Amino acid sequence: MDAAQQARSLVLLLATLAATITYQAGLDPPGGVWPDNKNGHMAGDPILLTVNAGRYKAFYYCNSVAFVASLVAIILVQSKVMLETHVLEAAMVLDLFGLIGAYAAGSSRDLSTSIYAMALAGAVLVYVVIHVVFFTLNHGDPTPEEIKSVDKRRKRLLLFAVLAATITYQAGLTPPGGVRLQDDGSSGHQAGDPVLFYNFPRRYTAFFYCNSVSFMLSIALIILLVNPHLYRPAIRSYALAVCTGAGMFGLMGAYAAGSTQHLKTSIYIFVLGAVVLFVIAVLLLVFLDNRNANVTSQPRPENDDDEERKTKQAKRKYLMLLGILVASVTYQAGLDPPGGAWQHSGSGYDAGNPIMHDNQRHRYLAFFYSNSTSFVASIVVIIILLLEWKDGKRWSLKVMNTTIVLDLLALLVAYAAGSSRGWKTSVYVVALVIAVLAYVAVHIVLAISCCHSPREENSVDPARV
Repeated sequence: MDAAQQARSLVLLLATLAATITYQAGLDPPGGVWPDNKNGHMAGDPILLTVNAGRYKAFYYCNSVAFVASLVAIILVQSKVMLETHVLEAAMVLDLFGLIGAYAAGSSRDLSTSIYAMALAGAVLVYVVIHVVFFTLNHGDPTPEEIKSVDKRRKRLLLFAVLAATITYQAGLTPPGGVRLQDDGSSGHQAGDPVLFYNFPRRYTAFFYCNSVSFMLSIALIILLVNPHLYRPAIRSYALAVCTGAGMFGLMGAYAAGSTQHLKTSIYIFVLGAVVLFVIAVLLLVFLDNRNANVTSQPRPENDDDEERKTKQAKRKYLMLLGILVASVTYQAGLDPPGGAWQHSGSGYDAGNPIMHDNQRHRYLAFFYSNSTSFVASIVVIIILLLEWKDGKRWSLKVMNTTIVLDLLALLVAYAAGSSRGWKTSVYVVALVIAVLAYVAVHIVLAISCCHSPREENSVDPARV
């Protein structure tokens, strides 16, 4: 029963992932759409279909196969026969290969780059196999406790893989800075090509390969995490931990390269990562000192230890989901900033640069640094949670919780700066937050008063009886 439930949850998770990203990619195809009727094409038609029909068809059919397969899996996941025969799990693996083909065809404009992108997934699988083979030479079979611990770590790795696959697939098909909507014969620019590719070719190359590495790593991780015979030795040998770390650095590299057109600003993003780690280290010291000051020598009953263990597991899942949510939205917002990007170079600005950066610089900087801080902090929290402290100290979860709160505050500032064009409107957003907090505080006070008032009235002093 547990195995069937786990298989059902896995298929639903993977099918939902594939359905979400392939649906959006099908309606908003790579390369954009023609803005007008001209030269034998109609407005709204995919540019890539006119410019490179073979590449567009490869993307379209791979993306459509993945979308249809995911919908069929969602419908048939309730069938016990399908789960017992592992038909749906095998279908989801083919679904993931469809995503690889669609990404390789839609994220680049030449055959060699597409081959390089697909080869990344194969290289990851080969690395994991070699790592596992050398690890298992001198290690015996895992104990039941090790298997249980590995299965818990698998859930967190799967959540990261789903996060990375979702955001990198969309970012690869719709790169930062947008795409050319018209041919430019004077400069040789072709409609459907990324704007960033011509203005900042090195930066675009860095973004493309970092984003592609993270996407292919996530797909390879998902494929490996489907089969227990594959993921258990891979997790025990830390092969998947290496892949996860590389995927995290790929995400940060792609964000640093794609969210800004200046090397100096990209360096700031990695500096933010160091600052977040420093803040977490300070918080660890503070919470550790407080904990040591309040330590008691009284032993705890075993039931309390079990309850505390369950509470910490639930807390880790909660923090992991929050970190994934924030990382997902901030990654997309950083690569596709509010206000859009310039389509053509002009007086004082370059094509592909954020429009808000030139028109409202202070507002854009407030958005960019707040969004980047939130993104980096969420990635750091995810990494620390994936490492899974072996001693499972409660104070470490308090540190992660405090970091997530600061993370959400930075997200709020980024929303206030990027969602409006006037400071007055941004102040309204902050006022709304204060109003909501006040509303919640009033309800908390009323709830506490209602719970304690009857007890105080009905309580009897034993000394008076």
